[in-house]
Amino acid sequence: MGRAFEFRKGRKMKRWSAMAKAFTRIGKDIVMAVKEGGPNPDANSRLRAVIQNAKAANMPKENVERAIKKATDKDTANYKEVLFEGYAPHGIAILIETATDNNNRTVANIRSYFNKCNGTFGTQGSVEFMFDHTCNFRIPAAGIDVEEMELEFIDFGAEEIFADDEEGVLIYAPFGSFGAIQKELENRNIEILSSGFERIPQITKELTEAETADVEKLLEKIEEDDDVQNVYHTMQE
Repeated sequence: MGRAFEFRKGRKMKRWSAMAKAFTRIGKDIVMAVKEGGPNPDANSRLRAVIQNAKAANMPKENVERAIKKATDKDTANYKEVLFEGYAPHGIAILIETATDNNNRTVANIRSYFNKCNGTFGTQGSVEFMFDHTCNFRIPAAGIDVEEMELEFIDFGAEEIFADDEEGVLIYAPFGSFGAIQKELENRNIEILSSGFERIPQITKELTEAETADVEKLLEKIEEDDDVQNVYHTMQE
């Protein structure tokens, strides 16, 4: 198994752990997708992907429909995707993906978390290069030969395909391969259970229990912020 498998294994129990937070994140994703490509999922591949993720997170269908309708309202604020970077104590790099309708507020909040937890709020590009930006798809395992699929999907950018422990198959590829893989899965009538993007650290650092607690204190503050979508770091899980 490769880095994507180990990364997924380490984060599995942490990502989307709070249902209310998950629904908030998905709601913002819906707004951004609709503002970008319209409310028709058949003509908007990004919206199709978000709806699949909403289903995977057990978000009620009426919540999804309400979010799409709200997003079409011209008075609904759009969200801007902004990336923040910095260092936690003990040299741990942190990369933060946000979706915000008030960048000044988000900048001030994120900076304050780093300051309060003895971290360093970084400049653009200060740690992003330490992470590989990837896309991923989860499909049903039934009828799938993983080795054969891996050979076939190399041409569409897939780098790693493996079975998970939830009767599914995961496909990992570089960020730019998302559209090609999504299209090919749909052409083959393979159901996409969920999809998304992740940033996998190229190198991780092992910390002591006390050092880990210092880093987790900062991570918790960041993850609780309503503008934060995802947080990535180089601390070994």
